[in-house]
Amino acid sequence: MNIIGPDYLVFGVDDLAACAEFLTAFGLSPVGVDDHGGLFEALDGTGLIIRKKDDPELPAPLPTATMLRQQVYGVRDASDIEAIAAELGKDRKVHQLADGTIETIDDHGFALKFQVTKRRKLEMPAEKINAPGAPAQRGPNELGVWDGMPAKPRSLSHQVLFVPDLDVAVKFYCGRLGFVITDELTGAGPFLRPKANDDHHTLFFIRTPEYMKGIEHLAFHMGGPTELMVAGSRFVKAGYESFWGPGRHKFGSNWFWYFNSPLGTHFEYDADMDKHDDEWVARAAPMGPEASQMFLLQHRDKWAPGPGPKQ
Repeated sequence: MNIIGPDYLVFGVDDLAACAEFLTAFGLSPVGVDDHGGLFEALDGTGLIIRKKDDPELPAPLPTATMLRQQVYGVRDASDIEAIAAELGKDRKVHQLADGTIETIDDHGFALKFQVTKRRKLEMPAEKINAPGAPAQRGPNELGVWDGMPAKPRSLSHQVLFVPDLDVAVKFYCGRLGFVITDELTGAGPFLRPKANDDHHTLFFIRTPEYMKGIEHLAFHMGGPTELMVAGSRFVKAGYESFWGPGRHKFGSNWFWYFNSPLGTHFEYDADMDKHDDEWVARAAPMGPEASQMFLLQHRDKWAPGPGPKQ
């Protein structure tokens, strides 16, 4: 089962206009958006779909406050859809749509959809650095940062789910869909990587009571730490509230900056995530501040040195 990762996350929201404004300011591009909602996409075509929470075309909501209504996973080709349908059809209803996609639910009741991925292949340079002792990546007169530089989300990276039973979640995603555990924060939950993606994780579980079941945050990959910092700074300047960061995680090594949102979940810019293959041996560390980040910074308004007050 060559699952790549999330193509789309689908939300049923309270305030469609506020969510559309937020997503656009975050750097996602509206595609086919109207009074009923629509797609907001990253540069590779992955992204979020929002609808009014009472839209009859949405999957049924979970019996909690979460606005997440469906996770849409991209796979390599139609044979993967067939394999997933055959496996999950053993013990649950799998609905096949006219376009070849399939819909079902996982063992916690989260609505899932599987499709041949809609991702567009990106051919864009990564952030370049210059360091003593290594060949320069930026040549003479090539700037590393400038006013107006592009800093757009490149791809939907991952989502983090609140679940009451980690064993049930792991058994379904690893045992049935071929995900593997890359690392684990004991006391919280595991990081999972699907077969057709070498990112450290596209999914992470946090154990919570049943009434909290839903999505804790979602993340989009940026082109590097500088893009992350530029995008986050612009987002703060636009009036949106920073929740955590900027900083850099230990597990995954990815830079992060989280923001509050009107979609009932946190949004993360991330950058420079570790890559893994099947030879990787999963680590474990107790959940806590030391395991959660290598370092944490705090955003502040711009400042410049100058003479002190006159004595």
